[in-house]
Amino acid sequence: MAVEIWPHVAPDQLKAATDAAEKRELDWLIEELHEYLTNLKHGLEDCYALLAPIEHGSTLVLSTPRNEVVKGTITRVGTRIVRGTIHIRMRTLPHQTLTINPDHPIHLAPLTTLHSLLTHSIDLLNLTLTYAYPSSSSTPPTSSTQRTPHLPTDLPPPQFLSAQLRLLSQSLAEASAQLRGASSTSGSATDSSWTTRSAAPSHFNPPLTQPHPGSTHPALSFHLTVQDAQLVLWLRSLEPVDAKVNFGTKLALAIGTTRRLEHDESERIFGYCCNHDTSGGGGGGVVTGPRGSIASGAGPVHIPLSGTRTRSVDVYVREKVRVETADPSLMSLSAKLTALANTLALARRNLAAVLGEEWEEDGND
Repeated sequence: MAVEIWPHVAPDQLKAATDAAEKRELDWLIEELHEYLTNLKHGLEDCYALLAPIEHGSTLVLSTPRNEVVKGTITRVGTRIVRGTIHIRMRTLPHQTLTINPDHPIHLAPLTTLHSLLTHSIDLLNLTLTYAYPSSSSTPPTSSTQRTPHLPTDLPPPQFLSAQLRLLSQSLAEASAQLRGASSTSGSATDSSWTTRSAAPSHFNPPLTQPHPGSTHPALSFHLTVQDAQLVLWLRSLEPVDAKVNFGTKLALAIGTTRRLEHDESERIFGYCCNHDTSGGGGGGVVTGPRGSIASGAGPVHIPLSGTRTRSVDVYVREKVRVETADPSLMSLSAKLTALANTLALARRNLAAVLGEEWEEDGND
């Protein structure tokens, strides 16, 4: 079978004709990327608006299913929880009502990081559009706008666009990871970030009690995080390891008339130090976890503390409660980021194919 090329190209001109065709294809794709990048920028700006603080915020309901262990509401404004009233009826703690101090809101570390990533992504797109298409308008063409019939003469270097799209893909992947949060199976936490990122007592009015060595009074850990584009509240009743147990309780535990509440963190020692950082970022402090997870078995690792942080206290978790509340804005934001990441992966794959580069799945696509 013979292959004919039309229009006919002389054998000595085939290489030049092939290079010219590949260049036209690359120029066309780069021109199309301008419209795509502009639309992507607008999509990221919509995501940014979903996370931006609005006047009244989003009021979310907290309630445990099939019982009333936890019942209340919280209000999220941007990356902060500014108001909230939560009624708690845990078995190992006195019944109490927590009121968030509006003068000291709770900063959500995952949403703060997400805000920074979205800002970085938009700045990255602005830089790409400014450098790659300096003579073009950032407004995408519409049906009423006549597109230029010829390709621009100052097309951007394709390698620059490829590198920028790779960086943007990494940024979007990190943003989506912040909304997914730590993986959760059967309602159990797989990380011990609560030991250093639980809300400080000053976030509440009156302040929460904290565990102290030798104290016989249980304390409460209040940890808000994000999982699967939902706000998740973890409440833990903490008891210092060296707390004195009265004779009646010891006897009841010995003969079996009283039993400890069983959960995945029971009888494990944690080094606890709540987050006293008023900015809400979890940096610094004590890096610690369950005793069983440390290879040396020597307990939590203490790092020199700064600011208003206090030293950690070895505690048992006597009771834990997980409460999740759906946040429509975060769910919409997660869906938009997923759609933008998918279309970005397609653009990167097309550009790599035209450049003749080998496409490598980096786990972000």
